[in-house]
Amino acid sequence: MIYFDNAATSWPKPPEVIAAMTDFMERAGANPGRSGHRMSLEAGRIVFNAREKVAELFKIKDSSRVIFTVNGTYGINLGIKGLLRERDHVVVTSMEHNSVMRPLRHLEATKRIRLTVVQCNRDGQLDLKDMKKALEKKAALVIATHASNVTGGIMPVKEIGRLVREHDAVFMVDACQSAGSLPIDVEEMGIDLLAFTGHKGMLGPQGVGGLYIREGIELEPLVQGGTGSNSEQEVQPDFLPDKYESGTLNTVAIAGLGAGVEYLLKAGIGKVREKEKALIRKLIQGMKRIEGIEVYGPEDAENRIAICSFNLKGKDAGHVGYLLDREFDIMCRVGLQCAPAAHRTIGTYPQGTIRFSLGYFNHEEEIGAALDALGKIREMV
Repeated sequence: MIYFDNAATSWPKPPEVIAAMTDFMERAGANPGRSGHRMSLEAGRIVFNAREKVAELFKIKDSSRVIFTVNGTYGINLGIKGLLRERDHVVVTSMEHNSVMRPLRHLEATKRIRLTVVQCNRDGQLDLKDMKKALEKKAALVIATHASNVTGGIMPVKEIGRLVREHDAVFMVDACQSAGSLPIDVEEMGIDLLAFTGHKGMLGPQGVGGLYIREGIELEPLVQGGTGSNSEQEVQPDFLPDKYESGTLNTVAIAGLGAGVEYLLKAGIGKVREKEKALIRKLIQGMKRIEGIEVYGPEDAENRIAICSFNLKGKDAGHVGYLLDREFDIMCRVGLQCAPAAHRTIGTYPQGTIRFSLGYFNHEEEIGAALDALGKIREMV
């Protein structure tokens, strides 16, 4: 079997991730921050260590500013809904995922926020002049994906961050596709809010994500409740991370995430990036030699992560995906990938694309097998 659906969730997970989750369930297993006994204290230590590892990965100086959530979507919603007020102006790119667009469209209808969508080029790349023009009208928030889940195209986040600072707005980055695959330095890139998910490039399990909140940024919590701290008070604590972490954390998933990030830190993000870049370059070069395949996104592997969306001329994307699975044991994703705005940008709406998303554990031999499979499918009536 060949797994090319890492943009949906990475697989397989490192053995260290599975071991950490098993160890938590067998040895700790208590509720962190809720009791004073040794099992609860051990659970709290596991959460703290994972928070420290995530902070190290993103070059965050104060790990308490890393908020754990149930997934990346919750983190994005916390940043958007916790910050924006009635009639605020928001600037986004046309390559955003529905995790960004849906809460914004909701606030457009309920709080009458003003939304400016900066149109990207047909290959999904952003012209910074267009972003600069959009920022001429004062914005409260600017949001950009770090890397598209459709084309894999990498946004010029550092340059956008510089523009945003010049215009005194808050800059949020959706790093759900890039975290673990690309180096991220929140200070160097001028990032105020960084949303991430644990189950993709960070190599952790499903059910955990988070949001980095820069010092000086105040967000209204989406949820209030028990935190294990200040229990004598019936108002929400105002210190981080407790202010945004009501209710019991998914501690077993956080244990796995911590192990996944530690694995990445030991391997080195640079090494991960180079391997994934070599794989996607080989895949795209091979696709170009197959008549009838149209590949979307940036031409150069330097400008994309290991995601490739394509279509096979005269073939329905859904049927191609079915054949890849049933006849060739290749797992991929077809359709709109929860990003209709991105598909409108690259001209593949409403039919969508076939998406191969590679990961650190894929191999060159799998690329060759996939190219052979596509060549055979092209010949099928």
